[in-house]
Amino acid sequence: MPTKETKTKKPVRNTTHNIASGSKVKAIKIPKVSPKKEKGEGKVVLRIRVRAYESKILDASVKQIIDTAVRYDALIIGPVPLPTEIKKYTVNRSPFIYKNTREQFEIRVHKRLIDIINPNAKTVEALTNLSLPSGVDIDVKMM
Repeated sequence: MPTKETKTKKPVRNTTHNIASGSKVKAIKIPKVSPKKEKGEGKVVLRIRVRAYESKILDASVKQIIDTAVRYDALIIGPVPLPTEIKKYTVNRSPFIYKNTREQFEIRVHKRLIDIINPNAKTVEALTNLSLPSGVDIDVKMM
């Protein structure tokens, strides 16, 4: 009677990811910078939070902020898209006969976050004199 040899196979883990042919992948190095001040280092971070109802206007104003910061040789991290805040409202269509029918409305608030590390005086002055379109809300914090 022939003996069966049992082979123990180790599970193979595939660590490479297959990418479809024709697609290009770019590797971007982002410097790791903590926004908090560390002991011994005097890193100042200007954190700009931009909010708007329309994403196109928001992206245009963020591009304008980044262009002015790059013009004065500032180190920029971002723009980082934050989660969109969605507020939903439900309203009666009619108060009498069609009382059971309702309309739903929503307001979306798009947000972006930009960090400028060690800004000089010219950069801060250029950012304060920047004129942005109406409907764009800006919060600036020094950290």
